Order: sequence, then structure tokens, then C-alpha cells
Amino acid sequence: MNTLTPRLNVDRLLLQAPMAGSQGSALALAVCRAGGIGALPAAMLTPEALVQELTALSQGTDRPWNVNFFCHTPPAPDPAREARWREALAPFYAEAGLDIAAVPAGAGRVPFSHAVADLVEPFRPPIVSFHFGLPAPDLLARVKGWGSVLLSSATTVEEAIWLEAQGVDAVIAQGSEAGGHRGMFLTDDLTTQVGTFALLPQIAAAVQVPVIAAGGIADAAGVRAALALGASGVQVGTAYLCSNEAATSALHRAALQSEAARHTQLTTLFTGRPARGIPNRVMRELGPLSPAAPAFPTATAAIAPLRAHWEKQGRGDFSPLWSGQNASGCRSAPAADITRELLKGF
Repeated sequence: MNTLTPRLNVDRLLLQAPMAGSQGSALALAVCRAGGIGALPAAMLTPEALVQELTALSQGTDRPWNVNFFCHTPPAPDPAREARWREALAPFYAEAGLDIAAVPAGAGRVPFSHAVADLVEPFRPPIVSFHFGLPAPDLLARVKGWGSVLLSSATTVEEAIWLEAQGVDAVIAQGSEAGGHRGMFLTDDLTTQVGTFALLPQIAAAVQVPVIAAGGIADAAGVRAALALGASGVQVGTAYLCSNEAATSALHRAALQSEAARHTQLTTLFTGRPARGIPNRVMRELGPLSPAAPAFPTATAAIAPLRAHWEKQGRGDFSPLWSGQNASGCRSAPAADITRELLKGF
């Protein structure tokens, strides 16, 4: 049963996927105003930026919107693994004329916390979603206390059952086609990751809460197919990456709209967790799932200077070119136009 549409006062559940680094409130607002549900990725925002973006969303639309957080457990310091990672990157640093010893270690992304919740609480977001499971029970209770609809991603049936048991209002079934980070949290075994149209009906049969399909959906036909397999709604990301309101770089946009986007790979090189993107030089030369990459999110710090260096040269050799397996809907257009086309599938 779809309990979300009356609760959110919408007639169709078209969610724009939160895409950290490629968007802000401008895209979310454009989607909301066209009849979808926009999302704000908050994992990489400073406290000041988070408040600014939440203010823009709360004042910019009376439709429901979603704010998304990561809820990973920060890894313990591992100097030996960090040293191996820097050793693997050292030849690239030498080539670029950069000093790897000058790069400080850093997290890059922070998990949801009470400090973050303090900033979010005054806004009472209509929807709060999580990636990599759920936060601790006391934090989860705070979010529920705001009256927010609670969503989280599942990449297996077992994860969906676990999420339902913790009290989520709906499960996002993230198929392996999806771009960006895998939401997997009960396992790190990539052989458990299956496609959307294999995962979706299994999750729909296993849980009582609504299921939102994500991964590989790029047009109205994909929406219809997901609904036919038991989804109450869909979440779409890649199709919005080249929209006018996205913050996607020119390099990334060019890759998405080229033949290179027909081939994507899961890689741990940019953050330490598996995420799907278009292959580039560093993925080819180190291997996309290199064991040298340290635990999420600590891989980011040492690769960031290489990314910045080569992007200044107009090259994405060390950039995370996130993309799902179906970039066919990725076009340069207003997000409102993309949203209206997708809504035709309902």
C-alpha cells in the first residue's frame, strides 16, 4: 500500500536523487516546482552551507523536499593503510609536480550527528533520507520526532527487511545500475548487488512499507516498468546531472553526454566505498577496486590534489565521473522539463 502520497500530499512519487558535489538547492527547487520531490545532499556541506541551503528550500517551495545524509561509522586511523595509498599515488604526484607529503589526511564527508541534527531540527524537513543504513537509535528518534518521512536505501532484500524493522516509512531499492555510492551496509560483498528490476520485486514482496525504485530509470518508460514491478515511486539521479540547475562540471557533463558513458564501473578509488562512475585514467591504471584505497571516506584527501591539478588542465583523469549505467536521459535542459517527461510514466 502506498501510504506516502497522502502523507506528503502529492499524487506521484518522483524523487530526484541526492547527488553530492553535483547539485544544491537550485536543482531541488526546480524539481519541486515541476511536480517532483527534490533532494538536497548534505554529506559534504559545511554547517553554514547546510543552514543556507535548508533556508532556501524551506522558503522556496510549499511542496515536500528531501534532505539526505550519510550515516557511516568513521574509520579508526590506519597509518599503514594510508601510507600504502600514498605510495600508490606517488608516481602521479611526481608527474604532476605535487608534494604528496604536504597533503593532510582528512575525512571529506561526515556522518549524521546530534550536532548536525541541531542545525536541521528548526526546519522540520518533510523528508529525511539516509545512505549506508540508519543512524543510531537516539538520532533516529529525533528525526521521527520532527514528523519527517524517513527513507533509506537498501541494496539487498536483507537490508530492506532490516530497514523496515527499524521503522523507516519507505525503502529505496537501489539497483546496481545506480550511479554514485552503493548504499550497501549489511555486507561489503559486491556479488550481492543486483539490478533494479531483479531487486525491486523481491523487496516489494518482502516488506510492507512502500518501495521506491532507483537505478537505471531515465525516462517515462522506465518509470512505468518500475511501477509494474511493485514500486510505489521512483528515484532518478543521472538524468538530472546535465540539467541547467545542476552544478555538474563541464568535464563531467561532457563525459556523460559522450560514448564513454556507455561503460561504467564500480570504484573505491575516490572515497573508499564502491561507487559507480565512468572509467578514467586512475581507474584504469590502479584498478577500479584497488585494495590500496583506504576506508571510506579517507581515500578522498590524497586524491583531491590530483583531481584539482588535472581539472585545471581540462582533464578528468582523477575526477569521480559519477554516472548510472543508463545515461541516455542525461540531457542539457531545464530540470522542470526532465521532471515533466518522467512524470508521464505515472
